[in-house]
Amino acid sequence: MKASPRIAIVAGEASGDQLASHLIAALRVRLPDARFCGIGGPKMTALGFDAWWPMEKLAVMGYVEVLKRYREIAGIRRQLKARLLQDPPDIFVGVDAPDFNLGLEADLKERGVTTLHYVSPSIWAWRGKRIHRIARAVHRVLALFPMEPPLYEKVGVPVTYVGHPLADQIPLHTDKKEVRAKLNLPQEAPIYALLPGSRQSELEYMADTFVQTARLIHDIQPRAVFLVPLATRETRLQFETAIYRNQVANLPFRLLFGHAQDAMGAADVVLVASGTATLETALVKRPMVITYKLAPTSYRIMKRKGYLPYVGLPNVLAGRFLVPELLQEDATPENLAQALLNLEGDKRIATFLEQAFTDIHLQLRQNTAEKAAAAVIACLPA
Repeated sequence: MKASPRIAIVAGEASGDQLASHLIAALRVRLPDARFCGIGGPKMTALGFDAWWPMEKLAVMGYVEVLKRYREIAGIRRQLKARLLQDPPDIFVGVDAPDFNLGLEADLKERGVTTLHYVSPSIWAWRGKRIHRIARAVHRVLALFPMEPPLYEKVGVPVTYVGHPLADQIPLHTDKKEVRAKLNLPQEAPIYALLPGSRQSELEYMADTFVQTARLIHDIQPRAVFLVPLATRETRLQFETAIYRNQVANLPFRLLFGHAQDAMGAADVVLVASGTATLETALVKRPMVITYKLAPTSYRIMKRKGYLPYVGLPNVLAGRFLVPELLQEDATPENLAQALLNLEGDKRIATFLEQAFTDIHLQLRQNTAEKAAAAVIACLPA
């Protein structure tokens, strides 16, 4: 292994930025002179990562949304590929973003660069035939979830189960009273956390629905408080615009920069857009309603290709419906408000979910960053 290896990483959204930052921190302990470059977010750059493009350039979701940005994204991939082939890294780690990373990984692998893919695509949920494309593209997959390694082992793809870093980071118990005191929130008021997504494209579809849902809840529970953690200035502006557009500036919204886990921990119930935030909510052990909206064409395509009756990670990991999912046409403010009100104050359901979520937490707690770093180091050229 070289004394100061050069490791290229591509992360395309907030969850990938978080995963990659944990990996970089763990690698720096063992490889203090390692250099990191590619595409990443603020958590990665805070650790000395050289971001050639910001991850926001890739942070779009859905077929229609990607088509709108296709030329720009394809141009970035061409430039990135040329740069990496001209000066090859010692290893390439694609963090999630399979539609962007797998083709890039295949080209790099063909030219002799060692490639790892960190976060298995959801082959257990839809587009299972991708596993053969993955096999051609990577030398090893780092899998976050326990149902994934057997799928890869069955077709001979090297795989390492590393668990999920959120399970290491989040304590097994989050004290609601302590978090409310930290955020200067009333101890007895009904508190709802609203997480409409981390991408601007998600807020385009979700912001108005979340705001209107809060208005309906507030009509029934005037003491309710709504915590809204937002990842960027752009998404905060989108949500603020939705508040004024719907003429509800008088509602008790508390908009936060980040602090998603604090918002979850303080809440009685969480309304969350499908994605990694659903897993965070489960690890914080709070009842939730999962929702999502896409462009209608994107949703129809994805629904036709799906294998499972659920999309939220807590339900996928449990293998059953633990929490309600209201998607696309069903994701109306009326339906969402009623589902949230049904959960708020139901101690029996809260106790049941806390135990189910604890079981998931223990299964995923694997010291992920260390396992992932060890796998990357093992794959570095001698």
